[in-house]
Amino acid sequence: MTLNRLLPCLTLLALAAFAWSGSDYYTGLAVKIMIYAVFALSLQLLVGGAGLVSLGHAAFFGIGAYAAALLSPASEAGSLWWLLPAALLAAAVYALITGALALRTRGVYFIMVTLAFAQMAYYVFHDTKAGGGSDGIYLYFRPQADIGGWRPFDLDQGATYYCFVLACLALTWGFLALLRRSPFGAALAGIRINEQRMRAAGYSTYPYKLAAYVIGAALAGLAGFLFALKDGFVTPELLAWEQSGLVLLMVILGGMGSLGGAVLGTAALVLLQELFQSQALFGDYARHWHLPLGLAIIALVALLPDGLAGLPAQWRRRRARRDAPAASPPAPLRLPLPGEPHA
Repeated sequence: MTLNRLLPCLTLLALAAFAWSGSDYYTGLAVKIMIYAVFALSLQLLVGGAGLVSLGHAAFFGIGAYAAALLSPASEAGSLWWLLPAALLAAAVYALITGALALRTRGVYFIMVTLAFAQMAYYVFHDTKAGGGSDGIYLYFRPQADIGGWRPFDLDQGATYYCFVLACLALTWGFLALLRRSPFGAALAGIRINEQRMRAAGYSTYPYKLAAYVIGAALAGLAGFLFALKDGFVTPELLAWEQSGLVLLMVILGGMGSLGGAVLGTAALVLLQELFQSQALFGDYARHWHLPLGLAIIALVALLPDGLAGLPAQWRRRRARRDAPAASPPAPLRLPLPGEPHA
């Protein structure tokens, strides 16, 4: 088994064992990383897969979270088997409507249009009473997986919810890995590299991009659904452009060319946030955690142009240049003396 296949398996096994560590803080931190990793993977499909840089991806994250809260009964736990598909469907439908228009544009115009659609969704939940306004809405009961009176697992238990989030991360990773190896993934790669050439080859690129946009939105809705279950509280800030910028930064920091990079970038950014917000380490200076975080991100991007996932390849290139034998200098050019025959 190659390292690229072994590393994800080892990571999932380590995360599974971490569920029984006994520390609520570190378990909660791991759950946060896994949820945002699903969110980052959903955006990596667009950025690294099709070359579509979106600054409105948080809209689908927030819609999935609000769907979980708004569709859940107020007095009892709802059914996981229809709340989860409803959250994914709500995000996918909004992506289908907005993507059909946004994908008519390219480059910076596409970024601006996706940002505009995300802000529209943000203000719908922020300025109306549909989702509790700016105060947000509570999710009092986590949905349950009842099947005819039989409950195979209980999401109210911390370890069970942890494993459920881990399973969602593993399924998301596996699904996107298969998608990348499929003809659909190959077409997306061709669109990312040279869309004009794909059109000249007879491909209609618009349906491929729209399908990727909708799939990425549905996966972002899954992350939002999990986030609503984690905190039991949903606010409009989940749809704000800062969330879109945060997840885009995770993808860039980890490396846009690999699924593992999205997960590495998520873990790095969340852990850096926790580090610089630590009162125990930085005391009162922890209130200004944005400054050291920004400096750390600048340093990482400058030192790792291919992201964290590209670090091994970067080391190999440096070692190859260092170990390569020095080329012998060329012989000096000697001009013939007067009266000496030319060579």
